[in-house]
Amino acid sequence: MFLKKYNLKNKTAIVTGAGKGIGRACAIALAEAGANLVIISRTKKDLHQVSKVIKKLKVKCKSYVCDITNYNQIKDIINKQTKIDILVNNAGNNIPEHFTKVKTKNMEYLVKINTIATFNLAQLCALKMLKSKNRKKSGGAIVNMSSQMGHVGGPIRSVYNMTKFGLEGLTKGMSIDLAKYNIRVNTVCPTFVVTPMTKKFFKDKKFIKEVLGNIPLGRFAELSDVATAVVYLASDAASMITGTSLLVDGGWTAK
Repeated sequence: MFLKKYNLKNKTAIVTGAGKGIGRACAIALAEAGANLVIISRTKKDLHQVSKVIKKLKVKCKSYVCDITNYNQIKDIINKQTKIDILVNNAGNNIPEHFTKVKTKNMEYLVKINTIATFNLAQLCALKMLKSKNRKKSGGAIVNMSSQMGHVGGPIRSVYNMTKFGLEGLTKGMSIDLAKYNIRVNTVCPTFVVTPMTKKFFKDKKFIKEVLGNIPLGRFAELSDVATAVVYLASDAASMITGTSLLVDGGWTAK
């Protein structure tokens, strides 16, 4: 038998930005694969709705209202957990501005949420993972939510490019440091996905035409495309995969 299964039973997964969009889809997909969830978001109402869906899948779910840029709050949440096997470092943001017009406060905010907070959370979770006595045998997985824009440049996205290229570098460095503990670190890099965060861009017909012109498969990514990639990398099916990127981009970066 050669096919490895996406079975996450008895694993505990943390997902940030879990209230909406990609984070919500990832949290539910991980629960469908059998994982217990710890979900984090800034919005209590969103967390409550996601938690209800997850609990129907007969797995455990804890939820925390938190801004991931608040280091002390995040540290407190991570330290409360008895064990962590999987981290999906999903929370992030984008403020599209032409490079010559980037506001310093926006640049600093994006670096804070997309890079610094992601680093801090990964470090805290890795330290918690290492406290499990059988970690080398059971393994661990960190999936950093990157973007195709961590591999190619894009208009009015210079700061986003900077943070996502940085995340790709962080992932490679982390994967080497954590490999001896059997903790794997990878990124998932979606193309444009219809989510609450991107919805406003999709009202522009010119934007849609330009984007679809760059995707050889000729369609946007679905939330399920991204969530399935995350579950795969979190599972033992990907036990030999670390320090790399899974591009869910419909061929955008192939050109």
